Amino acid sequence: MHALRTAVALVAALAFALPAAAQTKGYEPQVGQAGKDVIWVPTPDEVVERMLRMAQTTKDDLVYDLGAGDGKIAIAAAKKFGARAVGIEYNPDMAKHAQSNTEKAGVAGRARIIQGDIFVTDFSQATVVTMYLLPALNLKLRPTILAMKPGTRVVSHSFTMDDWDADETSNMDGRRAYFWLVPANVMGNWQLEAGAERFQLSFEQRFQKIEGSVALGGTASGGLRDARLRGAAIGFAFVDNNGVRRDYSGRVAGGRMEGTFRTEDGKEGRWSAAKK
Repeated sequence: MHALRTAVALVAALAFALPAAAQTKGYEPQVGQAGKDVIWVPTPDEVVERMLRMAQTTKDDLVYDLGAGDGKIAIAAAKKFGARAVGIEYNPDMAKHAQSNTEKAGVAGRARIIQGDIFVTDFSQATVVTMYLLPALNLKLRPTILAMKPGTRVVSHSFTMDDWDADETSNMDGRRAYFWLVPANVMGNWQLEAGAERFQLSFEQRFQKIEGSVALGGTASGGLRDARLRGAAIGFAFVDNNGVRRDYSGRVAGGRMEGTFRTEDGKEGRWSAAKK
């Protein structure tokens, strides 16, 4: 009877000891493992570096990696570029593993991985957004990204934003990375003032691509030439009723824009415009 009790105690001890031993090995993610919306496949190191260089990442940036996986993009942003970085990872075990990786890499002071849902967690303060998601997820995130501060830099490994054309595409040994600059919203009518002169502008916009017209008096209007929008930076030109070309460049800040102008006949000055 004593021998039986001893055997039962030994089996019980082993039953408790095995999980503890397994825990000491730690969580090890497997390539191809299922996640909430995607399977996990890590981005190659050379693609990570190119993505961060496409975004011109610096120590002044706050990088958010959407779907952080093992944390390698957030770690690279902090370690190689000196940026502050936050990775959002849905899987709690993966998030803990990735946070441990930031500590092992010596960048826990500048990079952290949080457990969260990329469609719920606020990343609006990011200056750089990176991701390796499926096209449908990119498209679902697109309205949130387009509502971010103009000039926010966005990079995606492998997948596009549907009909929002990338500003740059890089190729690395068969892999692609896409870059976008979040554009300001200039759609609609504006009143431009340049000294004593007033002009009514109208812009049509599709993402970063713009075109428009200017009222020239009476029923006459002219088309805008060389209209361009890059983040918050805007430029356009038109030919006035005297046949003189006027070039404008400036920046958009919400419902206002301002900058400098130059005309072919030598005039220069400041201009501003307010959305009507």
